[in-house]
Amino acid sequence: MLAGCGGAGSAGGGDAGYEQATGGDAGRPEATGAPAQDPDVEADASGSGGDADSGDSGSDAGGDRAIIRTGAVAVEVRDFESARSSLTATVEGYGGYVSDSREDRREIDNETWTRGEVVVRVPSEEFDALVDDARALGAVQSVETNSRDVTDQLVDIEARLENLRAERDRLRTLYERANTTEDVLAVQRELSDVQQEIERLDARQQSLEDRVAYSTLTVRLAEPRPTPDRVAPDRWYDTPVVSALLQSIGGVVVATRALVVGFAYALPYLVAFGVPLALVGGVVLRYGRRIRRGGEDPD
Repeated sequence: MLAGCGGAGSAGGGDAGYEQATGGDAGRPEATGAPAQDPDVEADASGSGGDADSGDSGSDAGGDRAIIRTGAVAVEVRDFESARSSLTATVEGYGGYVSDSREDRREIDNETWTRGEVVVRVPSEEFDALVDDARALGAVQSVETNSRDVTDQLVDIEARLENLRAERDRLRTLYERANTTEDVLAVQRELSDVQQEIERLDARQQSLEDRVAYSTLTVRLAEPRPTPDRVAPDRWYDTPVVSALLQSIGGVVVATRALVVGFAYALPYLVAFGVPLALVGGVVLRYGRRIRRGGEDPD
């Protein structure tokens, strides 16, 4: 009898009767202790017909992220060649390779020192170990590492490629069924544009995947700059006579060279502007003399 009354009340009072029969909040997830589900998740579950594997596939897809890792390490080393050889051997041991290398040799007072950089690429899982090995080459000057997540870009590219490949297949079917020359040319143009876009996205995808698989590290190596043993005199007149004479001769040579170079720079301006001004000045002077002579004439 109570069940019948509750059913009648539910039919007449809508949700109010249901709440009274279930005890208010007893039917809610919070009251029963069950976790509340996201509305989007419920919609996906009902739309998929109760497929239990759909949630697992989504979690697996979000677990692996595509990360591009790059870095730069500056190290002061005793010997540039030995440090570079050691770094190259380490990189090859990790299954990587040297992509670029630069060397710059300097000289001061017959003493030389070398500096340069080596750009290497290693599998991404060996990147941290390689950074530590690069730091161990000498005195560390600076270390910088960066990471960039390109997972969304790769997913977007793959989705666009699937759509473009489907479009290409459809255009190929239309091309085979085309009867007129005009239709054939139109479909061929569309097919060519789609194929070019597919090739461009393929190249972009391969580039991103390569940068994700192999991280890039730039290692700057520099030998210490030599410091010649020079002792400056406390007072200028303590300088040796021969050294003072040589310095004076050098100063004269530098001053003479500066004058010659300055004259060479000024010569075109003198020719371009000085000659016309001289001609104009000569004409003005001659005209002035004639005027003065005319004023002195008795007539």
